[in-house]
Amino acid sequence: MNNLSTIVIIGSGNLATHLAVALKAAGHTIMQVLSRTEEHAHELAERIGCQYTTHFDDIICNADFYIISVKDDAVAGVAQSVARHIDSERGIMLHTAGSVSLDVLRQTNIRCGVLYPMQTFSKGRSVDFHGIPVFIEGSDDAALENIRTLASGISRSVVEADSSRRAKIHLAAVLASNLANHCYRLAERVMQQEGLDFQLLLPLIEETARKVSTMSPREAQTGPMIRYDTGVMQRQESMIDNDLTRQIYRLMAQSIHQDYI
Repeated sequence: MNNLSTIVIIGSGNLATHLAVALKAAGHTIMQVLSRTEEHAHELAERIGCQYTTHFDDIICNADFYIISVKDDAVAGVAQSVARHIDSERGIMLHTAGSVSLDVLRQTNIRCGVLYPMQTFSKGRSVDFHGIPVFIEGSDDAALENIRTLASGISRSVVEADSSRRAKIHLAAVLASNLANHCYRLAERVMQQEGLDFQLLLPLIEETARKVSTMSPREAQTGPMIRYDTGVMQRQESMIDNDLTRQIYRLMAQSIHQDYI
């Protein structure tokens, strides 16, 4: 397979959009976008200059890569539908999910692999894909090398990781990003209740993130929970008017304290 490939993108969400844009910018040919939502398929296809379809029967059958970027629980069914319509001698089918095993694609008997970019994506925000770690896996050595070549064209950090290891990496990503972002949302509610702008917290958030680039998260931890200042924590708990948020606060306090015992 040449360094530049022909690609069909299956999906039109946040990750599919950013990945398609990055692959096109790297010189690859995006031949087609397939999505069940015509509006989204058309929007992405227009952005990268290719055709689109909402039907598996119309999928281009001779591409080098078929990249499935859909909800995790839809990957297996989509893979089976794609496999029925492509050249099994040429095409390599990939999914982009952190927590979905490669075995889901192996069941199609098509050469396959995983290309998982570990980043949070939103359509309205541009990202530098070259700085995003990309974790790869392949059904065989030749497929793996082709996937490595594809990934290396869009990222400076390409790491081989099997399905078990990748699932744990995805767990770490959820803890570091999704759960942390929800804490921002909880903080936003507190600020809104007082008529204050969430933006006032940004210097604190940004410094917290910067610190862990030069020291471990354990070393960077500060605040009443590490000291287990029960007076402060009890007063803060009493100010939380939502039972679930109060439980989150209490459990986080216990987890932080136990990490320093």
